[in-house]
Amino acid sequence: MNSFKVSIQETSNNSIVKFELNQFITQHQSFEFNNIDEAKASPLAQQLFYLPFVKKVYITSNFVAIERFSIVEWADVQNEVATQIEDYLNNGGIAVQEDASSKKVPVTVYAESTPNPSVLKFVANKKLVTATYEFTSIDTAKYSPLATELFHLPFVKSVFIDENFVSITKYDVAEWNDITNEIREFIRGYIEDGKEIISPNAPEVLEKATEKVDAHFETLDDTSKEIINILEEYIKPAVASDGGNIQFESYDPETKIVKVILQGACSGCPSSTYTLKSGIENMLKEMLKGKVNTVEAING
Repeated sequence: MNSFKVSIQETSNNSIVKFELNQFITQHQSFEFNNIDEAKASPLAQQLFYLPFVKKVYITSNFVAIERFSIVEWADVQNEVATQIEDYLNNGGIAVQEDASSKKVPVTVYAESTPNPSVLKFVANKKLVTATYEFTSIDTAKYSPLATELFHLPFVKSVFIDENFVSITKYDVAEWNDITNEIREFIRGYIEDGKEIISPNAPEVLEKATEKVDAHFETLDDTSKEIINILEEYIKPAVASDGGNIQFESYDPETKIVKVILQGACSGCPSSTYTLKSGIENMLKEMLKGKVNTVEAING
């Protein structure tokens, strides 16, 4: 099991702070507690109510939001609260008991086309995962109960899961018109039932742990770091909106060739080569003058 890490997120309400976790503590359910009596089903919330400034506790997916009384400022106490939540969960503490009744939030899923005609993006109104995953067969999907079940549908070729969507690549034997509603309803029902999407011990999570990513980043040369920053800031958001993902693979200072990995809808997409050449390559050439000649894609 991976260890829990908490990051502090401010909200538009200065009385409320979100303590975001690197993994899920509920199965896409939401709970709200106004006092310690209401929190009987949540040992974590009960612990937090022992703090005299805690007014309300809200627990869902991968974060805990706390509203404070005005006797303190968050700046003075938020780090201690973050540490308390982290320690509690890492010592095996239960966030919410399994039989707790949650606030029922209807799950909606809609289908969205992508530039790749073989791929549809199914977007949910809930956060699904805290990292990015791609599964190209039922064998590789053993850490994702959702992907495993999707592979039982004969027309599913690959599954890509990101923050709030699932991109599915189909085989040519089926037309989207015939299967879209079936997939959409299956995913919606799966999420609504609170079933596990990614196992907590999935190795992908370990590989994407923030410390490891940061450590790898620090070993790279300055140009590689610049390329990664440009991809993260300018390219990834656009690619994600199309149901895909792009990752930096390597940079060769001799040949000035950048290699990137395309995943999800971008992988094998007829328009991805054009996107690569006209978009990403041009942007890197423009922003890193003289350092980049070519961008090559590796399909994930």
